Amino acid sequence: MKKTIAIYPGTFDPVTNGHLDIIERASGIFDKVIVAVAVNQSKKPIFTQEERKEMITNVTSDIENVEADLFEGLLVRYAEKKRATVIIRGLRAISDFEYEFQMSLTNRKLSPAINTIFLMPNEKYSFLNSSIVRELASYDADVKEFVPAYVLEKLKKKFRSN
Repeated sequence: MKKTIAIYPGTFDPVTNGHLDIIERASGIFDKVIVAVAVNQSKKPIFTQEERKEMITNVTSDIENVEADLFEGLLVRYAEKKRATVIIRGLRAISDFEYEFQMSLTNRKLSPAINTIFLMPNEKYSFLNSSIVRELASYDADVKEFVPAYVLEKLKKKFRSN
């Protein structure tokens, strides 16, 4: 029987409870979910790609069919290499839709065998993104409701050392 492999790409700087919500739900839908930590030239992450992968590995360690990986370059080429047939994208608000829809159509043009599935996080995370978490944490604000405990400790350590 063919297994359905899904890729959930992002910068995950850091991984938030909204990301984790989507990962958990995707793991119940697909046989395997690869959380792919991307290099994004337009963003200046506070954590290295390896640190982000390690955080994802830690916070998903109890989810059997989830693995973290690193990738650079075209997402569809990475998905083809991993034999994935699905790309998972999170939609928090209507403002996300236009960009994600455009990317989905572009990816379909590049690789028609790969489908994009949109998942919405729990509404309590619909406003949440990594940029907000980073900014709040940089001002020593309490972000424990927004990130897993392990990530909270990494954020505290990162901003204490700066």
